[in-house]
Amino acid sequence: MKHRLMMPGAAVLLSVALLVLMYFMRSPIFYALLGLCLLLVFAGYIIVEQRKAAEERKQLLESVQRMAAATLGHHRHDWMNELQILYGYIQLGKYDKLKDCVERIKERMAADSKISRLGIPSLVFYLYSFREMNGSIQLDVQIQEDLTLGEALAPQDAEQFTEAIMETIRFYQYTGRSSWGELPKLRLELSRLGGEIVAVFEREDCTAADSDTLLQRYLEEWKYGNAVTVELADPAPNSLRLRVACAN
Repeated sequence: MKHRLMMPGAAVLLSVALLVLMYFMRSPIFYALLGLCLLLVFAGYIIVEQRKAAEERKQLLESVQRMAAATLGHHRHDWMNELQILYGYIQLGKYDKLKDCVERIKERMAADSKISRLGIPSLVFYLYSFREMNGSIQLDVQIQEDLTLGEALAPQDAEQFTEAIMETIRFYQYTGRSSWGELPKLRLELSRLGGEIVAVFEREDCTAADSDTLLQRYLEEWKYGNAVTVELADPAPNSLRLRVACAN
């Protein structure tokens, strides 16, 4: 921030100094030099800002790349664990347990496939990388079959809906208490009901007394305008529902 203010400040000081000199000097050559100096200052400012913006974009890209690599590493580790379990059952001849193991793998593949088809890149990346970015809560995502938010929502509504989902998950991360040594569990269900996309959040391991006041405050401080509606998801305690109208 300090460096951002240096160039504009220097430009203002130089301009003031030149205006003072211009008051005492009436030569046409001076006016030409004044215009040239101002042009050079402006060009220098633009170049510096462009370099800063390029550096910020580079840092952001590197951050996203690191996050993507870490997420892929987590997925690879999880799949390797599943394959080792499967291979162990085969080696031990416990063929009766292979069915459950294969079914579990199929369920995980189906869940990942549903997330990838949501159609909102920022939401897809957030859900895929959640375990890498957030180790304080366990998120279980359930998605309606063939749900595609990118086609159902207008671009602006999709962006607000994604931001609302992220903010609500962050709210649940710091709400209520869980047993010692256990991660709190949050269930997220995404579905289309009539002409609306609905997201239902439910904490599975905290009592109503823990978060009733915080839930009410969250409802009162809702900041995502008219596009996304938030409400209590009765009858389940400690549950919230987000609703947004479909574009088609």
